[in-house]
Amino acid sequence: MNKDTKIKLIKHINVTDMAGDKVMIDFENGKYYMLKGTAVDIWDNIQTETTVGALLNTMLDLYEIDEATCLSGIEKFLQQLESSNFITLFD
Repeated sequence: MNKDTKIKLIKHINVTDMAGDKVMIDFENGKYYMLKGTAVDIWDNIQTETTVGALLNTMLDLYEIDEATCLSGIEKFLQQLESSNFITLFD
């Protein structure tokens, strides 16, 4: 994964806002997920196709954090989303 890697949402699931957090329910596998903090902002910003670099810039604008730490967190979260088949990552 690099800054030019594209992120595309491939699974649309039921998402409910709850006081700034999000509860996501995947009826296909019967699981639910709770998103808090930066995960909410990342989720909101991948609803349309984007790149890791664009997402990184958005997160850097929102939070006071160094680029390396921010990128590392983004990559970890995107890998979790990809392993759950919510997104696809491609060049």
